[in-house]
Amino acid sequence: MSGRDKRLARLAELEAEIVGCRACPRLVAWRELVAREKRASFAGETYWGRPIPGFGDPDARVLILGLAPAAHGANRTGRVFTGDRSGDFLFASLHRTGFANQPTSVHAGDGLELYGVRVAASVRCAPPANKPTPAERDTCRPWLERELQLLRPTLRAVVVLGAFGWQALWPALEEAGVARVPRPRPAFGHGVEVQVNGLTVLGCYHVSQQNTFTGKLTEPMLDAVFTRARIVTESGTESSRGGVGG
Repeated sequence: MSGRDKRLARLAELEAEIVGCRACPRLVAWRELVAREKRASFAGETYWGRPIPGFGDPDARVLILGLAPAAHGANRTGRVFTGDRSGDFLFASLHRTGFANQPTSVHAGDGLELYGVRVAASVRCAPPANKPTPAERDTCRPWLERELQLLRPTLRAVVVLGAFGWQALWPALEEAGVARVPRPRPAFGHGVEVQVNGLTVLGCYHVSQQNTFTGKLTEPMLDAVFTRARIVTESGTESSRGGVGG
């Protein structure tokens, strides 16, 4: 078995372990309650109701790190950022910037393919009010650490959606042995760009409806971040710029 095949097998093992996780009682209770009670518009569907593993290209050059699954989005469909408006906004941008074969992400069998990108959440279970606790973030961090280790041979950039994911990433990079965290730790901001051990870490406002409906995050702003990620990963460019795209 080649090194790549071994890595693919280990990714599959990791995904299976994530799906079976029951480490956080509050999150387990909530995700399963939502899956039983359902939203009226999805009453005829069978909800996933379990943790959500990463999704995308196993040879990803870019990892997109979000917050947590949506109760009636990924917690319903079983695929990260799938079945809600946040995912619509995200995957439309990935399509425009050449990272996805289609602009929509409706359900797990909809034919979506990602090119050079993998998407994951900092916390793998849907939390009440979409607000996981710091303790739940830290409990979930070993999954991210292992994912980073497995992706490291091809990974060149991490796009972090929101301050919560930004806080989750830095200790995960260090614990995974991927990169030493800068001191002081870089502050989050949209378009912030940090170089660590050959990785470019890009900050981006989260694709939440609160941000996209109010115009805090616009399509051009999101496209600029992913365009920058493409430039960095394809050219090997390293810089210490303070921001991109607004």
